[in-house]
Amino acid sequence: MIQTDICVIGAGSGGLSVAAGAVQMGARVVLIEAGEMGGDCLNTGCVPSKALIAAAKAAEAQRRGFAGIASVEPKIDYAAVKDHVAAVIAEIAPVDSQERFEGLGCTVIRAFARFTSPREVEAGGQVIRARRFVIATGSRPFVPQIMGVETTPFLTNETIFTLRQRPDHLLVIGGGPIGMELAQAHRRLGSEVTVIEAGRALGREDPDLAALLVGHLQSEGIRILEGQPVVRLTGTEGAVEVTLGDGTLVKGTHLLMAVGRKVSLEGMGLDKAGVAFTAKGVTVNDRLRSTNRRVYAVGDAAGGLQFTHVAGWHAGIIIRQAVLGLPARARSDAIPRVTYTEPELAHVGLGEVEARARHGAALSVHGIDFAHNDRAQAEGKTKGMIKLMVVKGRPVGVSILGPQAGELIGLWSLAISARLKLSAIAGTVLPYPTLGEISKRAAGAYFSPKLFASPVLKRVVRLVQRLIP
Repeated sequence: MIQTDICVIGAGSGGLSVAAGAVQMGARVVLIEAGEMGGDCLNTGCVPSKALIAAAKAAEAQRRGFAGIASVEPKIDYAAVKDHVAAVIAEIAPVDSQERFEGLGCTVIRAFARFTSPREVEAGGQVIRARRFVIATGSRPFVPQIMGVETTPFLTNETIFTLRQRPDHLLVIGGGPIGMELAQAHRRLGSEVTVIEAGRALGREDPDLAALLVGHLQSEGIRILEGQPVVRLTGTEGAVEVTLGDGTLVKGTHLLMAVGRKVSLEGMGLDKAGVAFTAKGVTVNDRLRSTNRRVYAVGDAAGGLQFTHVAGWHAGIIIRQAVLGLPARARSDAIPRVTYTEPELAHVGLGEVEARARHGAALSVHGIDFAHNDRAQAEGKTKGMIKLMVVKGRPVGVSILGPQAGELIGLWSLAISARLKLSAIAGTVLPYPTLGEISKRAAGAYFSPKLFASPVLKRVVRLVQRLIP
């Protein structure tokens, strides 16, 4: 039996962050991982997808050219692109490796963990008894029960990055962020691409900005079918067919499932630990504590937002409680999200529909196009806009479609989290010309009617001008 202070189950973003922080602060830590160290994000998610997107962006830059620079059709070696993806993973992997965490002082067990009691888990033939447990098992691709899915070959994010030969025609089921990112990347790398979405593509995002992005993706040659469910799959390797609800038959060479993710909790013996859970994840309170006071859950396993940065943020909340004994609570109103297409689509806080429902007439909405940003003009990247939702001088939500939207949204995450007033952003001096100026201009748009359309203010100004010698 191993006795420890904290036992972390899962070596993805959240689990690694808890383990690293706790052990370096002096706690005894056991880290258990049945799969690859680094979890989904490093091996089959964020890292490989962004590496693939970067290669696709380079190809598109050649294809588009620039003012005075001739466009050329890029020569694409798909296998070499995948070598780049693998190289990026390999470069980052040592940070998440078993060797590093053992070097920090963790006991690392590479096996599947299952609870045998409220205070013990078994893994790899060993029993671990801990004062606190952290479930950080993440999630895996969800595969819907469609007729023919058992006999039709398909890819998920766990398998698509191992392809060495470019798909001639990639069919993507799911028009969310993962589906759209991989659709655009493969289109730019030379594949024909069709996206099939039962509802509205990018349905979680601001409808106006989502429509602009969908239109742009269509202009790049991506076929996007919305409002039709998939009712049947047939085919063999290299020749798949998808039947839609209206009878439409869509043919392709490869099929990608991108319809969401399922939390990985099966076989963990949570009932023996007294840990309540649902299909969405472990049932936790705002301190991320389960129905067993010794057991916490982070990231996807906690049943909330499924983002790597959320798992890392959860880790800090756990460390403050389980390691330092300090109170800490999770709040989700300032969690940003990004769809890494080009242009990027980012959001934090309330959407416009949510904000109007919650705040009514107190809400004001302000939008600025990237066409009014000088840096965007200089770089020829003017497609998109920022939409700002404001209540009583404070931002409650922001959506951005445009170049580097994922970088720009960070300021607004801080503003909402810290409850900053727009005057703080409007009064900030930013370097010129930068894309970041669009945030300051959006903040200024809130004050413009008060400054430039107020008859009272104009009378005051005229009076001041007469009185000043």
